[in-house]
Amino acid sequence: MSMQAVLRGQLLATARAMSAARLNVGTSGNASVRLAGGGFLVTPSGMAAEVCGDDDLVEITAAGEARGSRAPSSEWLLHRDIFAAFPAAGAVLHAHPPFATALACQRRDIPPFHYMIARFGGSTVRCSSYATFGTQALSDAAIAALQERCACLLGNHGMVVWGRDLDHALALAVELETLCEQYWRTCQLGAPVLLSEEEMADVVERFRWYGRPRAPGSEG
Repeated sequence: MSMQAVLRGQLLATARAMSAARLNVGTSGNASVRLAGGGFLVTPSGMAAEVCGDDDLVEITAAGEARGSRAPSSEWLLHRDIFAAFPAAGAVLHAHPPFATALACQRRDIPPFHYMIARFGGSTVRCSSYATFGTQALSDAAIAALQERCACLLGNHGMVVWGRDLDHALALAVELETLCEQYWRTCQLGAPVLLSEEEMADVVERFRWYGRPRAPGSEG
């Protein structure tokens, strides 16, 4: 089995897992995975993951050409530009889950109300400005909000995350929606108590090695 065939299976499984986790409903949201050589695979336009097959996934070449029997996701530009801007990105997930979308519709950054915000690269998760779906303007707004981050909210739209691979990106997306729900619920009780810049900087540093294999010969 070729590597692309393996990645097709993994991408389809991830798209279905997004639906199972209630990150997406129906045909909303999309996912992609980087290919060796500069292109990527992306989910098709207007197809629910449950009825999508491996052959329905679309290859986008390094030159931006679509290959396949289906049209690519309307957000393929967003995926292309994230892969170009962030070399460490191996997979990109875009979704419209309830709590992240509610906060995005308020144009709210998520502040350091919980230390797990640091998992996304800084002391906040930013919310981008609004732009029409599928446009270069939306892609540009997302890239700006993602600087030094692996996730952001998209104004009046949803969320986008990138990870080193599909499993990592899915875990980040689930974590972000969980934090969005926790922040929303905390705000029902009043203004949350926020962690300081120093406290968040310590956590950001700890997350640089969190979950990674121990170096050979290291102690502890």
